[in-house]
Amino acid sequence: RTVMRSPISIVGTQRFMSARPPVGGKPTGEVAKGMALDYSDMSNESLCVFAAQGDHSAHRERLIRDIMAVDSIEWSQANAKIAEIDRANKVGMTLFTIPYKAGIATAVIGGIASIPLCFDLNTALWFNDMYVTTDVAEPEDLETWLEVGAWTWNWMEPPLGQISFFLLCLQFARNQMLNLGAKPYTHKLQQYRADRLCNMYPQYSRMILTEFAISADWE
Repeated sequence: RTVMRSPISIVGTQRFMSARPPVGGKPTGEVAKGMALDYSDMSNESLCVFAAQGDHSAHRERLIRDIMAVDSIEWSQANAKIAEIDRANKVGMTLFTIPYKAGIATAVIGGIASIPLCFDLNTALWFNDMYVTTDVAEPEDLETWLEVGAWTWNWMEPPLGQISFFLLCLQFARNQMLNLGAKPYTHKLQQYRADRLCNMYPQYSRMILTEFAISADWE
């Protein structure tokens, strides 16, 4: 596509190029007035720098300006348009992020449950009676929570150790996938969002849309 873009105004260029304190001096009032207070105040060049660092707000402002140029509208109208694009980008993400939420819930519940399972006598006795059925230590060896932990560690150590080793193996496998250029679930999901958004709004820059889609929040 070919889009005619207006050059940066002389006033705007002077504001961003010359609004700097003199070498070795303090900033003046004019320099302070020329400071960008929001991403919408930044020059195109400054936005590119922030966007290259993965700043989503910079990606958003770049997309707003692309919408302004393509649709020949003002910033406020383009800002309303990008709200529509943002909603489209998040469609279905509640479902696609279930694996993350399940992982968070499993980790939190498992981490909290491991404490009474190791150190609380009543919980340990119940778990042993239901699932382990090993010999209970002598009462004098279960007088403190540390002694309870020493007893329960006989059956807690194998599953905890195996789970830790399994997660380590998964992490190693993921790193090798990245070394081969393969894309794990997160990368594939990000690319899916970007491709979907680009297909929905083909009139806008594919690169800018892709950066916006990838850096945006999931929900």
